[in-house]
Amino acid sequence: MTDQTGDDPEEWVGRRHPRAGWPRRVTNGAAAGTSGARFSWRTWLAVFGLIVLAGFVNVMTVLDDAHRHGVPASLTVELALEATSAVAALTTATLIGLAVRLAPPGRGPILRTVVVHLGGSLAYSAAHVTLMTSLRVLLWGAVGLRYPWAALGDFPYEYRKDALAYVVIAGIFWITARPAAAPSPQSAEAAPTTFDIRDAATILRVPVGEIIAAMAARNYVEFVLEDGRRPLMRASIAQIEAKLGPAGFVRTHRSWLVNAGRVRALSAAGSGDFRVDLGCGLTAPLSRRYPAALARLRGEG
Repeated sequence: MTDQTGDDPEEWVGRRHPRAGWPRRVTNGAAAGTSGARFSWRTWLAVFGLIVLAGFVNVMTVLDDAHRHGVPASLTVELALEATSAVAALTTATLIGLAVRLAPPGRGPILRTVVVHLGGSLAYSAAHVTLMTSLRVLLWGAVGLRYPWAALGDFPYEYRKDALAYVVIAGIFWITARPAAAPSPQSAEAAPTTFDIRDAATILRVPVGEIIAAMAARNYVEFVLEDGRRPLMRASIAQIEAKLGPAGFVRTHRSWLVNAGRVRALSAAGSGDFRVDLGCGLTAPLSRRYPAALARLRGEG
């Protein structure tokens, strides 16, 4: 397999696509891209659960230590302290998510990743402490008390705790944002030899070896066939991947599925992305978000 450099990536993505004037979209109708998708509610639920659990452990630890040493401790005060910290942590966790999007671990230069996350941890800690203290000042003031602002010299103490929280929360964002692993290859006996493409009222029974690639096109999948035909089938690219994966088709992009047996060359496209030459003048994108696909097309996996 050869790695080549050349033309502008904007010129090859979707080449020979008869709908080149349309905005490229994934199967749910959203604009296609390699980043910018928001973290799911499950991700935020996991972050929320972590913060609540940490707050509960902190409250119980303080009350237990106070009981052991015979020191009075107020459950109301401890709950207020942890609640304001939790609200501030959950609110400012968006900064951690932004840093993970900008520099996903393992997907870019190490120096850039370190710089982004070091800056992100400092920004998160500063925002967390500021918002947390502001909430406490307002809450204490509502009951006629005064809560002191933290001195600048207290920041290293707060940063040590926030840095640990940053690492754990960033790990949650990173793990849940990773693309699903490509399905494991099935046995040769299970691989289909033909595939039925339901194009409107017509069913085309096509040998899988004659399917060069499949592309998401709004609510349809467009197939590129060896004879130049481009039938459309109402389905999602994920559904087609599940059916053609055992036959050697590889997901290289959110909206592209290519026949690995048709790959003629791989060319670097910059920023960790590649372009896949499938012959017949067709070139497909290979996103850096699909490292397993790159390894498979290179014969490494």
